[in-house]
Amino acid sequence: MSKIAQPYQIGPLTISNRIIVAPMCMYSAKNGVPGPFHAQHLGRLALSGAGLAIMEATAVSEEGRISDRCLGLWNDEQEAAFASLLSATRSYCQTPIGIQIGHAGRKASTSALWINGGKPLSRQDGAWPVLGPTDTPFSEGWPVPHAITDSDMDRLVSDFENCARRADKVGFDALELHTAHGYLLSSFLSPIANTRSDEYGGSLENRMRFPLRVAQAVRNVWPNSKALGARLNGSDWSEHGITPEEAAIFGQQLSAVDYDWLHISSGGNDPMAKISAQSAYQIPFAQTVKSKNPDTTVIAVGLIKDAEAAAEVIDNHSADLVAVGRAVLDNPNWPHHTLAELTGHEDLPHQYERASLVWRKRAPL
Repeated sequence: MSKIAQPYQIGPLTISNRIIVAPMCMYSAKNGVPGPFHAQHLGRLALSGAGLAIMEATAVSEEGRISDRCLGLWNDEQEAAFASLLSATRSYCQTPIGIQIGHAGRKASTSALWINGGKPLSRQDGAWPVLGPTDTPFSEGWPVPHAITDSDMDRLVSDFENCARRADKVGFDALELHTAHGYLLSSFLSPIANTRSDEYGGSLENRMRFPLRVAQAVRNVWPNSKALGARLNGSDWSEHGITPEEAAIFGQQLSAVDYDWLHISSGGNDPMAKISAQSAYQIPFAQTVKSKNPDTTVIAVGLIKDAEAAAEVIDNHSADLVAVGRAVLDNPNWPHHTLAELTGHEDLPHQYERASLVWRKRAPL
């Protein structure tokens, strides 16, 4: 029997199996506030059968949103809405729920993916100023960032602390710091985006300096009784980008300040990168990070489409957990079905047990 169905301990958090729902942007908030869409969406994720569901990237400040429709957790209205959302979800499901927090940096101020292809907003559509390690835009036609100063860093650290405190107060079981995909902290880590000549640029040690300062600040305010992790790039898919070995070193630094997991993704810093997005394409990056961080939980993610592929990641010790995104959007019962296929047992909610019989045994209704 595959280990994927076994309970697992992530720091202080015990989850019922080794499948996680990865955070996925939904671009459906108003002023950062979760609404009716998020209520049904989170319910689907929580009832999916996964051991842990992580809510989408949530901005630590208004300027830090990826798009004008992204979630945020920087004010009381948003906090109250999240608290209500979690309370309602837990009235029918006890699946642990985490939240990913981050700042979009120079990739902020865009439209939703299905509106103008996720391109930068125009002034007429409400664009706002963006921040970056330097004043180099993400790509041609993107806004010129304000190069972050020391005083900006102080403010940003405070924003991350405030967001983490609110996430704890709301009642999330776990928190993931977003340091991947070319957003603010990822852009500092990448030599493609970070060409600074001061103590925050150049060597890996310098490029890690600000992300680690944020990571430590979040660790300081997030309770030790709750799980804390980070999502990071294992590669920029570029000759001049971050390497899996550098990612492993960054992971070691996060582990040293008591981060419980490392969630290994890739890309987003180089708009010209040619990403080979095939089934389980990011697993080698997770393997490298795991080999250098044997005592830290490593999560693999990236087009893990079926039960066999998911089980292989765990049973071959490539990573400790698998995170699934698009497959769960397509089929909200993907974790249930995967566990049933691998173990012959499906732990559906009582209300849905009849469907399990139909699906697995072809029994009549």
